[in-house]
Amino acid sequence: MLNALHNDALGKLILRLSVGGLILLHGIAKLLNPDSLNWIGDQVASQGLPAFLAYGVLIGEVIAPVMAILGWQARVAGLLMVGNMLVAIALVHMGELFTLGDSGGWALELQGMYLFGALAIVFLGSGRMAVRPD
Repeated sequence: MLNALHNDALGKLILRLSVGGLILLHGIAKLLNPDSLNWIGDQVASQGLPAFLAYGVLIGEVIAPVMAILGWQARVAGLLMVGNMLVAIALVHMGELFTLGDSGGWALELQGMYLFGALAIVFLGSGRMAVRPD
């Protein structure tokens, strides 16, 4: 019974499916609402960068999560999602970085969970339950 709870491959699959699946929903929302990409473009431009860089969010929130879910180049996918979250925090959430939310938790706990979950994928890889195990 105890050995049934020691399944690294299943744990990695659950991590990939949860982090990738939840971030993918944000990417799908952006695809369905292109105005959100314009808003991101405005945020990017306000930092003196070309607004077209906003389309990079589709790499971090659509392509990378699909890669992670499938387990294809999962470490690269994790790195892309980490980059996406760092940019999101830098552009939108810096004022909340050292703030507690209304419920007492970190104001950025959702963003933090995505960031550190993706970072775990970078270090753990896909595991055996993947299109291309690493």
